[in-house]
Amino acid sequence: MSYGVKLFSGRASEKLALDISKSYGTGLGDVKVTVFSDGEFQPSFEETVRGQDVFLIQSTMPPSDNLFELLLLVDAARRASARKIIAVIPYFGFARQDRKDKPRVAIGAKLVANMLMAAGVDRVITMDLHADQIQGFFEVPVDHLFASTLFMKELEKLDLDNVVLAAPDVGGAKRANSYAKKLNTGLALCHKNRKKANEIAEMTVIGDVEGKDVVIIDDMCDTAGTLTTAADLFISKGAKSVRAFCTHAVLSGPAYDRIINSKLTELVVTDTIPLSRACDKIRVVSVSDLFADVIKRLINNESISSHFVIS
Repeated sequence: MSYGVKLFSGRASEKLALDISKSYGTGLGDVKVTVFSDGEFQPSFEETVRGQDVFLIQSTMPPSDNLFELLLLVDAARRASARKIIAVIPYFGFARQDRKDKPRVAIGAKLVANMLMAAGVDRVITMDLHADQIQGFFEVPVDHLFASTLFMKELEKLDLDNVVLAAPDVGGAKRANSYAKKLNTGLALCHKNRKKANEIAEMTVIGDVEGKDVVIIDDMCDTAGTLTTAADLFISKGAKSVRAFCTHAVLSGPAYDRIINSKLTELVVTDTIPLSRACDKIRVVSVSDLFADVIKRLINNESISSHFVIS
């Protein structure tokens, strides 16, 4: 027996969801969001989802309304008798709160996982989680895609000489090392000490970057403080050029100004989060075809493991 498939979008990811649906070969389902005068909102499906496999596309970047809207959509689909509910979360917010790094703090990523499961999700599809172990916070399948399947192609197009892959901090060393092995290049690391969140006290370079084209790899760019400090530091150490590939363009606070005024040649990001403004130094690579392909494979019960590794 074949089941119907319907794709819907939350308000935070309408453009990406539309691109995914076009790549998949269908249109987006009709969702209406009623907003009350006090700011409360109520999403509703304006078409039947009974017995359907429902894919809900929504990144959960701030504000938290984006997360709550996704939860309401999941609950609405469950109450409308959808057969399966798959949350497609290109950017999984609160992923930096994956552990207790100091006393008396919440583990936000686990809380989000609990809320999604309580609402009724049957599966989650996401990309480049800040911490891999978040997959284990769920008791439903999680398909964790990697932007490396897209970024590797972009790196090959650049055709750079003397490339060195770099991580902006020790936490990103594993990711950068995977790229370096695939490209058979050197690896450089930045070691940073923080005074507090989003504020760097000191940074040093580990590795030889003199005369090299440095490519920084990271999962997200928030205030761009670490990224731009690393780029300027690499240039001061003799690097010929510095580019960065970051999956999620959070780009909050002074991020855009820092990028414009930095030594970065280019910042390549995906459209998991829409840019809030245009910038000549920022180039966007779409993930729509990748997510559409994964949705097709899931529906046809085909393997999607090729999207979990650098290829």
